[in-house]
Amino acid sequence: MISKQEYARRRKQLMDTMEPGSIAIIASAQELVRSRDTHFMFRQDSDFHYLSGFPEPNAVIALIPGREHGEFVLFCNDKDLEQETWHGRRFGPEAACDEFAADDAFPIDDIDDILPGMMEGRHRIYYEMGKNNELDNRVMGWVNKIRAQVKKGAQPPGEFVDLRHALHELRLFKSAAEIKLMRKSAAIAVDAHLRAMNVCQPGMTEWQIEAELHYEFARQGARYPAYSSIVASGDNACILHYTENQSKLKKEDLLLIDAGAEYQMYASDITRTFPVSGVFSEPQKELYNLVLKAQLAAIETIRPGSHWMQAHETAVAVLTEGMVELGLLKGDVAQLIEEEAYKRFYMHKTGHWIGLDVHDVGDYSIEGQPRVLEAGMVMTVEPAIYIPANADDVAAKYRGIGIRIEDDVLVTASGHDILTDGVPKTIEEIEAIMAQQKAA
Repeated sequence: MISKQEYARRRKQLMDTMEPGSIAIIASAQELVRSRDTHFMFRQDSDFHYLSGFPEPNAVIALIPGREHGEFVLFCNDKDLEQETWHGRRFGPEAACDEFAADDAFPIDDIDDILPGMMEGRHRIYYEMGKNNELDNRVMGWVNKIRAQVKKGAQPPGEFVDLRHALHELRLFKSAAEIKLMRKSAAIAVDAHLRAMNVCQPGMTEWQIEAELHYEFARQGARYPAYSSIVASGDNACILHYTENQSKLKKEDLLLIDAGAEYQMYASDITRTFPVSGVFSEPQKELYNLVLKAQLAAIETIRPGSHWMQAHETAVAVLTEGMVELGLLKGDVAQLIEEEAYKRFYMHKTGHWIGLDVHDVGDYSIEGQPRVLEAGMVMTVEPAIYIPANADDVAAKYRGIGIRIEDDVLVTASGHDILTDGVPKTIEEIEAIMAQQKAA
């Protein structure tokens, strides 16, 4: 759990990046209609959560460095017994100050009367345009209202600055408390993947495996997956973002599972590929061992001082060399890499940042150069190979096979730590686990 002190530290760090005489405005997520008069389950905006931990919709934060009466102002839903009877309890402004350390808190219905006065005299507004169109229009309306009073001595803000760069730079580096939550999220996802391996049988459906994953997530306190779970058997695994999860599992196929838990807002992201029957065929072994070799080599590059692209470049080199050895590509390995010929069978990058969002925020390059890795960053490593069923110029034994292996890796002061290494990934380990299940 993130403490009030840590949230306060985050707000201070952000305000320290802001120009004197400025204000930052951050909106919560809003409830989204699912169908007619029902809504999707609410999930707080990650930036808003990062700065406050406040869990409700219809809220706005104002950060005002140097404000005499307190720098952290929160607007939120007021207490309302009738609304709370229908839709759930609210903190209200008073509890927002007590529970979330707001210096001031006001009903959201009063924002039009209060926030423009806080903006007046501030030279710069830090804000993310385009995330909340209704609030965009209101913010511009408040600025124009102040501008209309210039002849009476009002001082309107003269500049908008995108809030995201500074805020997302802070989010890129995980604190000890965040790493603890990410370890827990990873541990839950590890158990879910092990459960899937243990229950998998020919004749089951992909959605039944998905149900086992989600049951394990929820059973351990991660009520929701971090993203739509991919349970892709056979050539469905050649669809990178396959989420239909409708097919029946066939004995001769591999099953690719890409699934992660969301625990107290923090994501995990694991992919494993294993045989439905419990035993890899020889062609499946050849492709699988190539992807595993690429992943292990890529992970070894992760340490402070390495750059972001080194893991990808290493994986590409291993995969391309292997593709030539297996007859998937023909030609000189270096030339094939330069021409990006490997993209026919491996078309995505080898990883991404992970944190509050599964594809987390943070720049991947600085001034046109790949970012240098530093302790506290967390990234995925996920090389793959996808041979479409209709690849007629490829040996028939390889067609329709998709394999991806993915782990979450923390950059440490001395190297790296694989948060998700509890799920086995060698052929011997996978076959042993599945053999135990079939013998039980």
